[in-house]
Amino acid sequence: MSDIKHLQHEIGRRRTFAIISHPDAGKTTLTEKLLLFGGVIQLAGAVKAKRGRANAVSDWMEMERERGISITTSVMQFPYEGLEMNLLDTPGHADFSEDTYRTLHAVDGAVMLLDCAKGVESQTSKLFRVCKHRSIPIFTFVNKMDRPGRDPFDLVGEVESVLGIGVFPITWPIFRSGTFRGVYHRLDKRVYLFDQELAKSSAKSGAEIAPFKISGVDDPMLRTELGEEGYAQLQEDVELLEVAGDEFDRERFLAGEVSPMFFGSAINNFGLKAFLNTFCELMPSPGPHEANTGTIAADKDEFSGFIFKIQANMNRAHRDRLAFVRICSGRFRRGIKVHHVRTGRDIRLANPTLFLAKERSLVDEAYAGDVIGVFDTGIFEIGDTLTEGSKFEFARIPNFAPEYFSRLVSLDPLRRKQLTRGIEQLAQEGTVQLYRPLRGLAGEMILGAVGELQMEVTKYRLQDEYGVKVRLDRLKYQVARWVRPKEDKTLDVEALHRECPGLVVLDVKERPVVLFEREWAVGFSEERLPDVIFDETAQGVVVRDGQS
Repeated sequence: MSDIKHLQHEIGRRRTFAIISHPDAGKTTLTEKLLLFGGVIQLAGAVKAKRGRANAVSDWMEMERERGISITTSVMQFPYEGLEMNLLDTPGHADFSEDTYRTLHAVDGAVMLLDCAKGVESQTSKLFRVCKHRSIPIFTFVNKMDRPGRDPFDLVGEVESVLGIGVFPITWPIFRSGTFRGVYHRLDKRVYLFDQELAKSSAKSGAEIAPFKISGVDDPMLRTELGEEGYAQLQEDVELLEVAGDEFDRERFLAGEVSPMFFGSAINNFGLKAFLNTFCELMPSPGPHEANTGTIAADKDEFSGFIFKIQANMNRAHRDRLAFVRICSGRFRRGIKVHHVRTGRDIRLANPTLFLAKERSLVDEAYAGDVIGVFDTGIFEIGDTLTEGSKFEFARIPNFAPEYFSRLVSLDPLRRKQLTRGIEQLAQEGTVQLYRPLRGLAGEMILGAVGELQMEVTKYRLQDEYGVKVRLDRLKYQVARWVRPKEDKTLDVEALHRECPGLVVLDVKERPVVLFEREWAVGFSEERLPDVIFDETAQGVVVRDGQS
């Protein structure tokens, strides 16, 4: 096989995606069950870290295991039916949505997970909008069908009306006397009926792949299995779905305009096989990425990628710091020399790793679509582009305006050096946003976060990983805006201090930011300073020594 054909073959085997959901929709459970079906694990761990239970495979941070929630994105690569699946398991809690926003820039598609009883929830809507903005394909999986829930047709209508996307149900739930028994696959014209008795007889129910029977929708066996009422309901539902007359439009799906919908129960593994097989068929392999010089094809012979996440202290024994790189084109080889576009430096990546949550393995080669970890000595930033020599840059990943602000106060002045190093590292990896006032006390530090729990995580990690105890004093600010001059004008920092009813600070990249107590103050400042743009995301200029 020629080099180009081998490259195209390997890229064609990649599927890189994220799972998005509101908290408690079952996202970590679904993640682990996909690993179970991929053969990576033989027994799925319990999601909640209660005494006597296994910890969730995808949650590696101690605080995650204590609380039973996902705080940071986990990366997992696993094989399935000849494909290489790159799954980015994102935090479900709204307070950690900034980590999810960044992660969604690194995937080619997403699975939107819904609770069958709750439907579309607030966090789901926010994350959906990020996917919609990028026009990436979105699958919908309706979870917890083993519990009482809403009518499936109502859920289809809610997704279409609330999220403004078309829905095509590919699998449809089947019930007997209100009990979830299986799914009908509309494209395959097959029924997947789950054997509940065998599932119940297993002491590890839900931890292993559930047995099921496959038949056609007209199989007489279904009448016996579902009862007269259940069988009649199935026939009626199938007829209603077919009367709609719509066929699955793959082009609209790839453009993010239509979402294929599936039903199932992740905890019991019901409906997962039908979903996963169809997902592999429909989910696109890695495509082109936009750069400042044009479109970069995935099968371009040169390696390129961008950093979407930095994580310190994944290996507590070595106090290491890893940068997560989404490969956008070509083939990565261990020891490759790459060009770090932002700094203009050439660096060698000697010890790249692949991930299965906290487990890491050295990798000799990887391809477009894969996510690898490279050791970071402090030179990388989120959004950095790496190339094999060409001088281009992928679109930067924005910072999002925080809504909660606190002053960071050290409880041990003798550990000031450790505090400074720790908080700067956490800010660089995106755990929290760090600001320093342009005027005021030397060394004063202000933290900003999208959610309050980010503050709690920051305090926890400073003590747990850097041995620094701190106090967080809540500030009255509620709005942050990065500032930059219009067109070719010079930013007047003195005018910012004079005219803005807020605090002028610098972020960790020395870009000017104004913190306001109320939203109205932003409009007031825009009127007073018509030559200044107040951005909700970071695009501002760098300020040093009070000058623009």
